[in-house]
Amino acid sequence: MDPVIIVGAGPVGLTLALALARQEVPSVVLDEGPGKDEPRLARTVVLREDTAALMERLTGVPLDEVGMRWAGWRSMRRKQVMREVTFGDAGKEGPDGAEAAKAAPPVKFAPLHIAQHVLTNALRAALARERLVKVAVDSRLDTIEQEPSGVSAHTRGPKGTWWRGSYLVGCDGPRSTVRKLQDIRFPGRTAVERYAVAALRAELPWPGRALLHRMPPWRTSGPSGGEITGRPLPDGVWRLDWLLPPGKDLVTPELLVARIRETLAGWTDGSTPSYELLDTGVHTVHHRLARRWRVGRVFIAGDAAHLLGALGTHGLDEGLRDADNLAWKLALAWHHGPHEALLDSYQTERRAVVAARLRNADQVLPLLRGSGSLRSYVPGTARGHDALLTDGHLGRGPLGAPGTYADSPLIPRYLEDQAPVHTAPGAPITDVRVTAEDGSFVRLRDRLGRGALLVVLIAPGTGVWERKHWVTAGIMPRLAAAVTALPHPAELLVAESYPGAAAHTVLLVRPDGHLVTALNGVRPADLYAAAEATLGGPAKAPEEATAGSR
Repeated sequence: MDPVIIVGAGPVGLTLALALARQEVPSVVLDEGPGKDEPRLARTVVLREDTAALMERLTGVPLDEVGMRWAGWRSMRRKQVMREVTFGDAGKEGPDGAEAAKAAPPVKFAPLHIAQHVLTNALRAALARERLVKVAVDSRLDTIEQEPSGVSAHTRGPKGTWWRGSYLVGCDGPRSTVRKLQDIRFPGRTAVERYAVAALRAELPWPGRALLHRMPPWRTSGPSGGEITGRPLPDGVWRLDWLLPPGKDLVTPELLVARIRETLAGWTDGSTPSYELLDTGVHTVHHRLARRWRVGRVFIAGDAAHLLGALGTHGLDEGLRDADNLAWKLALAWHHGPHEALLDSYQTERRAVVAARLRNADQVLPLLRGSGSLRSYVPGTARGHDALLTDGHLGRGPLGAPGTYADSPLIPRYLEDQAPVHTAPGAPITDVRVTAEDGSFVRLRDRLGRGALLVVLIAPGTGVWERKHWVTAGIMPRLAAAVTALPHPAELLVAESYPGAAAHTVLLVRPDGHLVTALNGVRPADLYAAAEATLGGPAKAPEEATAGSR
């Protein structure tokens, strides 16, 4: 069967190629550029904890060594510390003590902050070791032709040629050629927010801790009196972002240097400390959402499908989740024939999540950035506003938490005896230690991304016994037989515990780490029905699949 054609060699396209290769699906990556990225320390990304785990799983690189996990977070308004978070097992919050801890959930895992070119280089290095991935540099797409049996793409340039593929995925950014060739509308809002950005090396009073400073006392102009975000990177480097007033005023070098000097002086309560300016830029946030994410055998992902990022929301993080969601579905269709309902669920699930995030941001924006009369409608006044912004930056709450596919067509309905656990169906699973079939102890997330479903039995006490003593005891033989009979390959794992799960609860987990369902005990019929629903139902014949995708 022909490879999957991936248009675009940014982080999303490279992630998709790696994720497909891990599931034995070949791909061709059409790279418009020369195959390398210019180092830009003013262009960075913030990844939520489970997205960072995905990147480490695919690249084999401990990202803590090349990025920065923040030690904590501080939110300030004028001279007052409004909220302070210390990352770690305790998840402490202050300065309000019990009140602050009650106002927001504890934060155990810190976001990962990394320069985008460092992440891209790690993905490229991993791809270079993959026999199933071909990267074609200096290849600019200009034509797409679809047929019932596949898709053809033409590239121009020094190596212009026709490429033949089974599917094509446009990961080619905001100005996506794939989206335009498929005549997909991309409505939304332009220049929702603008930031002046500087990357510099300096010693600040809170090493390793990110900062959001609203209405700093040395500034009186701009939205809400100004807003500055400071995010640490390795080697004493910081990325600083200044929210700019609405409009298209030119950000001159002189203006930026003045902002840097007054900010550093304000934060150190004195004269400007020494610093080394490494990179600068202007970051403009747009909010757009493509009407369709699939046209037959053509899909779009990442910035080609959506643009977001106001109020701390993480745009690239969502693009990487697009790739993770689509990879296992394409892999299943590539290996086992068309599963149209499963492929359609990519748009249904991912578009709904991004639309909800955009909707939340658009509703909150005028309240946080608008006039005093508008702000009066938000309960909790300044402290509530800072809590919302903190949630957006830290990847939690309505502005930042990972999306849940609660209304997914892949969620099984009407199962007889579902078990309550702390993870809702469609939500990302909690990472716990599990025992694999070979008796080794691994993390649950380490078993994701291989194309197989995961069946996890919660069995307290098994961790202290050798596998040979419990693998043939109790309900294990019956569960193993039920797993073997499923309509798709599945791996059986055993966990000592899972949040909210009683003993003998059985979890069914998708290859991308979202919970399908939790069952009370071994129920082969329910487990089979849930697995079949996860695959979108029985596969259609090729002629039916082609008709359904038009």
